[in-house]
Amino acid sequence: MNARFDFLANPVSGKIVKHLAAAGKPLADSSLPATTRELVMLRASQINGCAGCIDIHTKEAAHSGETSVRLHLVAGWREATVFTEAERAALELAEEGTRIADAAGGVPDEVWANAAKHYDEDQLAALVSGIALINAFNRLNVLTQRPAGDYQVGQFD
Repeated sequence: MNARFDFLANPVSGKIVKHLAAAGKPLADSSLPATTRELVMLRASQINGCAGCIDIHTKEAAHSGETSVRLHLVAGWREATVFTEAERAALELAEEGTRIADAAGGVPDEVWANAAKHYDEDQLAALVSGIALINAFNRLNVLTQRPAGDYQVGQFD
């Protein structure tokens, strides 16, 4: 399978991707747990059908020590007992923020309030920024049909 367009090789889109990647660096430096960050990135990518980002965030999460059981249950997190209340709040915020067009009023206040119970302002900033960023990457990959499966952990560090 070949991509429709190699946005990494194009001078214009390549620069944009570099800026998007740089925008993600503060997320790694934030106090938001890395596990939570990877679970959120994975869930948004599942919703958007972005195989490339699913590949990346599954492998990065596993490399960071995430269990295969939890990774397999991300898509069904509501019924799974393996996630903390804080992780569940982050996953719900990720879903609502990713499916923003499906909600007439955007992210419901109760979803935001639940996340705010578990995360401080800096962590909320990291969550919101991460959700927005992964959605941008998802769209680049889905629009161009970027193939997945060959990502190596740390490849984009």
